[in-house]
Amino acid sequence: MKNRVLAAAALAGSVLLTAACGGGASTPKPTGQGALAGVCPATVVIQTDWFATPERAAAYQLVGPNGTVDAKKGAYSGPLGDTGVNVEVRLGGPFLGGQPVAAQMYQDNSITLGLVPTDEQVRARAKFPLTGVFASLQKNPQIVMWDPATYTVNSWKDVAATGASILYSEGKIYMDYLIANGDVKKEQADASYDGTPSRFVAEHGRVMQQGYVSNEPYRWEHDVKGWLKPTGHLLVADAGYEAYPHAWSVRSGELDKLRPCLQKLVPMLQQAQIDYATNPEPTNQALLKIAQGIPDGPPITAGGNADSVKVQLKEKIIANGPGNTLGNFDLDRVTRSIAQVTPLLRAKGREVPDNLTAKDLVTNEFIDPAKGLKQQG
Repeated sequence: MKNRVLAAAALAGSVLLTAACGGGASTPKPTGQGALAGVCPATVVIQTDWFATPERAAAYQLVGPNGTVDAKKGAYSGPLGDTGVNVEVRLGGPFLGGQPVAAQMYQDNSITLGLVPTDEQVRARAKFPLTGVFASLQKNPQIVMWDPATYTVNSWKDVAATGASILYSEGKIYMDYLIANGDVKKEQADASYDGTPSRFVAEHGRVMQQGYVSNEPYRWEHDVKGWLKPTGHLLVADAGYEAYPHAWSVRSGELDKLRPCLQKLVPMLQQAQIDYATNPEPTNQALLKIAQGIPDGPPITAGGNADSVKVQLKEKIIANGPGNTLGNFDLDRVTRSIAQVTPLLRAKGREVPDNLTAKDLVTNEFIDPAKGLKQQG
């Protein structure tokens, strides 16, 4: 009962979501049901791009709330239901030793799936070709945030007009897009962001910075000592940047070998995200356990986790793709994203193959079109 109450609180103000089943099908089976033994690797290894957070919760949902935390390795693992295989979710960030996920996947062949944005797939394609098979997030949660008492911002053009420095992490392609689009002046971009609120607080909000709409605004208002007040923000996606933030990807050369596994596994990935959106509390508790067992990551709180799910649903970060299906790719959108980032990457000396297409980067082959989120009421 407690879990249901907490889950309901997390979803307050958003739509009530249930699994959508087409053609009169019955309710989808629980996450992980079905035989994967002998079809998938004995341990399905999922390499994430950061610490264990609600934006990456579908991976942890696969393991469930009773997984094992390995602080040294930076991993959370356990059986995938009654499928006969295990799942090991590896944290990113410092556990990658500075490597992008795509490069790590080619250094470590034990990784089955990696969470790689589609813009990063374009950047990696020449050396580390990947194929996305599942999009856990429909919209990029990345934002630029500011102090509304210092700056009045109603649109991206207002951001450029402020002239404020914008702290961001080096190598983020979206910043090159914002500059090229006139939404940020080149001299505003400051690639010294260290992942903490320290400079934002020390400068009393005179700088802007990157963040996730599903993380920083709540944390700054409720948990950041020296601030504890609202912030303003704009979504990078609302500037027209179309990359998918998490394409769960395999090495392209292994697609054929993994096909029998992916045919059964990918619908389970879809169901994991549906289950998390519908009842997030068990996995949110697992995220707390992981944060307690693996120190030095971003602060993870029960209130922040609950708010994150609410915001992800409200902002359609977690949402259906084409055809009311969760997890599929809009190939036209991927095509537009390739066109957006290719000239930006080439301008920085990056090799991008000629005539790159959406089908080079992603596939909907393994997606179950009946699995999605549906509004009720």
